[in-house]
Amino acid sequence: MQTTTLHARMDNPVFVVPAAMQALQDLGKAINASGVPPKTLELVSLRASQINGCGVCAVQHPRIARKLGESDERLFAVAAWRDAPYFTDAERAALALTEAATRLSDRADPVPDEIWAEAARHYDEQGLAALVLAIANINVWNRLNVTTRQVAGQEW
Repeated sequence: MQTTTLHARMDNPVFVVPAAMQALQDLGKAINASGVPPKTLELVSLRASQINGCGVCAVQHPRIARKLGESDERLFAVAAWRDAPYFTDAERAALALTEAATRLSDRADPVPDEIWAEAARHYDEQGLAALVLAIANINVWNRLNVTTRQVAGQEW
């Protein structure tokens, strides 16, 4: 197997502007304290990262999920969650919301009422807020990493 040496365009912007790192870490702590299951939050992070092509996060979040007890079978199936029997209805609702909120420009009604209503069936207002914040947060990380070409496996 031949490997290619990849280099980031610059240090991750959160290191260039350290207060940004603190802000994103604080947001992550608030999300994690919301009551949404940690495994669900990792599935959300993985799915958004797959959509956005963020290698750093597509490698990092399965590692975190495994430490939480997540199975490889479920992690391998996240990209095809609709066709896999491994996810609860609540997880499916979170993944659908993740896809819609990550692909905002793909349709005229980016987050249709039926996707929102299904998520609202499974999560209370705090849980929904945490999911929306988690989706926004992982999208920020994905955009930072992809734009500056951060290299998967070379996490800080």
